[in-house]
Amino acid sequence: MPNVKATDKLIISFIGMTTQTIEVGDQTEINVTLTSKTEELEDVTVVAFAKQKKESVIGSITTVKPGDLKIPSSNLTTALAGRISGLISYQRSGEPGADNADFFIRGVTTFGYKKDPLILVDNNEVSTEVLSRMQPDNIASFSIMKDATATALYGSRGANGVILVTTKEGAEGKAKINIRYEEAISKPTQMVKLADPITYMLLHNEAVRTRDPLGVIPYSPSKIANTIAGTNQYVYPAIDWYDMLFKQSTQNHRLNFNVSGGGKVARYYLAGNINNDNGILKVDRRNNFNNNIKLNLYGLRSNVNINITQTTEAVIRLSGSFDDYTGPITGGTDLFKMAMQSNPVLFPAYFPPDEANKHTKHILFGNYDLAQFNNPYAEMTRGYKDYTVSRMLAQFELKQKLDFITEGLTFRAMFNTNRYSRFDVQRFYNPFYYQVAGYERQTDEYALMPLNETSGTEYLGYSEGKKDVNSTTYFESALNWNRTFNEKHAVSGLMVYTMREYLVANAGGLQKSLPYRNLNLAGRATYSFDSRYFLEANFGYNGSERFSKSERFGFFPSVGLAWFVSNEDFWGVQLKKVVNKLKLKATYGQVGNDAIGGEDDRFFYLSQVNMDNPNRSSSFGTYGNAGGYSRNGVSVSRYPNPDITWEIAVKLNVGVELGLWDIIDIQADVFSEDRSNILMTRSSIPTTMGLQAPSRANVGEASSKGVDVSFNFNQSINKDLWISSMANFTYATNAFEVYEEPDYSATPWISRVGHSLNPAWGSGAE
Repeated sequence: MPNVKATDKLIISFIGMTTQTIEVGDQTEINVTLTSKTEELEDVTVVAFAKQKKESVIGSITTVKPGDLKIPSSNLTTALAGRISGLISYQRSGEPGADNADFFIRGVTTFGYKKDPLILVDNNEVSTEVLSRMQPDNIASFSIMKDATATALYGSRGANGVILVTTKEGAEGKAKINIRYEEAISKPTQMVKLADPITYMLLHNEAVRTRDPLGVIPYSPSKIANTIAGTNQYVYPAIDWYDMLFKQSTQNHRLNFNVSGGGKVARYYLAGNINNDNGILKVDRRNNFNNNIKLNLYGLRSNVNINITQTTEAVIRLSGSFDDYTGPITGGTDLFKMAMQSNPVLFPAYFPPDEANKHTKHILFGNYDLAQFNNPYAEMTRGYKDYTVSRMLAQFELKQKLDFITEGLTFRAMFNTNRYSRFDVQRFYNPFYYQVAGYERQTDEYALMPLNETSGTEYLGYSEGKKDVNSTTYFESALNWNRTFNEKHAVSGLMVYTMREYLVANAGGLQKSLPYRNLNLAGRATYSFDSRYFLEANFGYNGSERFSKSERFGFFPSVGLAWFVSNEDFWGVQLKKVVNKLKLKATYGQVGNDAIGGEDDRFFYLSQVNMDNPNRSSSFGTYGNAGGYSRNGVSVSRYPNPDITWEIAVKLNVGVELGLWDIIDIQADVFSEDRSNILMTRSSIPTTMGLQAPSRANVGEASSKGVDVSFNFNQSINKDLWISSMANFTYATNAFEVYEEPDYSATPWISRVGHSLNPAWGSGAE
């Protein structure tokens, strides 16, 4: 090193690694090993098909630390609410196996069937169920992409936003083992308060009298009085159905472990998890089976990186998740509804045997009037259901540096295949139902009357459910170029080609059985000058097999601009101490969506004809004549429409990134979206046309607008103490702009135009 003096110091730095300062001295050869610096990984943001320095990102992207997703739950989707600006999330049920949260990016701007975002794990499209089974311990980065420039490269799948997850990879070094075990107690956060049985009867009687003063009241004064007095609880029942079915709490168990390490040639990350989630249903010990909910989840993951040459890297990712479920026939949600809706004073859950049934072996379940009512306790204990789900994902990726062609050029290719299977089995008996036929007050004895003597069973029946099997095959190739000239001009270019095929077994029809296919060619170009001015342009050229040849491909461009004001020379040192970062940005563009109509809608340009419909049959010959015969007819369930095309979302985003005193980080975005070409059924087609099936076209329009803000505070007191807090806010509103409906100009309050997309319409009677 002829130009280096012995008194000089070498400073070696790299994004995501700890900076090292080395004194030269009399050393003639210096070996440096950089170590990871996790806190600096935020300087890099995962974007579509690549990574960018955080300062150069123009699109609206929110990145979440994986550690923030660690909550006492085995379902990752339940960790999203309240942690990410722009993401609206809510959970409808806490039942194991049915506890996935619903989530939408910046609300909903379509009234088609596909409203949720595209979910990608290592660039592999997965379902909400796969995301829910992921462990935060295995996640390297978690990003939400919200505007047009951020999602444009994902083509037909990105109109509703994108959730992008990357998993951890091994690092060179000794094996590191991490184990996390959790014991959790789960219980309802809040319970509905119901009227007590006496109040229930009094109010029911009052309701009848209010509507018909001469009506017959359902509960006599004698029944009410005996219920208050606590006379025989089986003759005058007062049932708390919820307490009869549900426990106060349950206990869950979770074990996660991973090991990572490697050498100069190969690096590995191996992980596994076992989760046991239990329901809060009570178990009737008189049955020889457990009807409570029990869900065992197993997960495995293997990520291996191999340096084939100094410029070639291969990555193999294998993962699998497996669900084993046991629970009641009807499910916990339906049992809860029954408990809330069943009459508490009409019949008891079950009867102790009377004299005539003292040798009866089955449970004497209560019911009334030909057993036409639901007995929640009988529904819970009459059997159980098992289901098994397997999800396997295999991915091979090859990365090649092409610096010998031009500096900063890389090529990447990836092949991925997913396999999914599910089956379920029900084992059950038909309950025997009884009601009180007579009651002797003096001896406090009752006589029972069977209500379904011939249909009840004392043995377990068996029923197989539907077998679900599907597979996905995906191929992706990308050419990426990054280069900086004269330390001021940073340019990059990306070209991506993807193919995806989805196959469903047991589809139930010819068209549904054919492959679902998408092609996508996308590109991105960026330019920045002196880390102050940024320009980005994207395009997606997307193809879908759902449309006719004339509409099969769509072109969707987007553009973004940003100005890093705080990097200007006029932003003095004193001002930077207060406002350490100020960045202004704006994006505008189009994104397409081919998930229109219904999930099973295929090939809008083809008709759907049933050539052998018995409902359209005709008979020939004289009635009763042996020579007469009947033939099934032809029916049409869909007419061809070659003009049906892409649903288009036009998105505008204006944002600001603000840093204060190096401890506060604020990001705020104002956004709007106009969605057009929404597929709708035409309402103005007269019946005189004689059409058998409804006619549809791209006539609907909707809009949305709103704001999302995130606030992060990080203050280090000393090396062992720091303070961290975060908050976010999202407001989104939407409205119908064009809706296919009759002319409501005379009664505008009936029209949907101008109203939000998901209101309740009509009276309760409707």
